Amino acid sequence: MDVAGILTIMLSGLWLFLPAMLPNSAAVIFGGGTPVDFGRSMKDGRRILGDGKTWRGLFGGALSGVLLGILLIGISSFWDPSDYWGYGPFWSNVGILLCLSFGALFGDMLGSFLKRRLGIGRGEKFPVMDQYDFVIGAFIVTGVLFPHWVYGNYIEGWNILALLFLLAIMFGVHRVANNVAYRWGLKDEPW
Repeated sequence: MDVAGILTIMLSGLWLFLPAMLPNSAAVIFGGGTPVDFGRSMKDGRRILGDGKTWRGLFGGALSGVLLGILLIGISSFWDPSDYWGYGPFWSNVGILLCLSFGALFGDMLGSFLKRRLGIGRGEKFPVMDQYDFVIGAFIVTGVLFPHWVYGNYIEGWNILALLFLLAIMFGVHRVANNVAYRWGLKDEPW
């Protein structure tokens, strides 16, 4: 495999994963309102998820990821209308976009759940989980419903480079996105 082939694999893996990368940022913009846990606490007295995970954020963030995916499919259809640059046939690509987008936010909620159980407050750092919870959620949900897609694009053969590339850059992407949101007044802390 030559350098151009390796770069193509890594960048297409990033391209395909963009619908999972947008929902967390969009959820901050759309958030507010009724919390997903409806303000309930567990037996330990701590909130299930906390006020930062709201229904508006969940649906606004996830639908933003789906819309971005539809835009990416539209762009890619100019080059290869039969494959949509890896998303597959129409009904499969809609399902994949829904899985990536909602899965990312479910992963983020899992991270919040774990933070509450460990006594880590809202906005406090939770290293590694803060940067990768949405990646884990997106891959689990998509992998359960579209295992062939995840395997074919991120695991099989040289495509493992796409997954390794995503994992390598995600820490920096997370850091930049949070700093931008902090500077714009959308977040209370820059991490």
